[in-house]
Amino acid sequence: MAIYEPPPAGGDIVLREVAGNIVGFPQGGEREVGYWIGRPYWGRGVATAALRMFLGHERTRPLFAHVATHNAGSIRVLEKNGFVRCGEEQGWPDAEGEVIDEFVFRLG
Repeated sequence: MAIYEPPPAGGDIVLREVAGNIVGFPQGGEREVGYWIGRPYWGRGVATAALRMFLGHERTRPLFAHVATHNAGSIRVLEKNGFVRCGEEQGWPDAEGEVIDEFVFRLG
């Protein structure tokens, strides 16, 4: 079991176990960010804080992110980090073969 310590005011989060991942990658001539956070860490500020720290290292702007339209938690993570919704498109099919509608977000 992981131990999560809430960040002090203005400080970094502390996890004693991997909670997920964040990646930056080129896609179609643009730079994108993607992340995955394990369910035990949802709703605890982990994704928001981790993305904030990642953005301190990933300085490419504009930076884009795609998120399923039904994923309210991930949409909020992007908005808290300054991303603004700039479009909507269909993403890749999910495990059941259903095409997922996605919002496109942009930072900078």
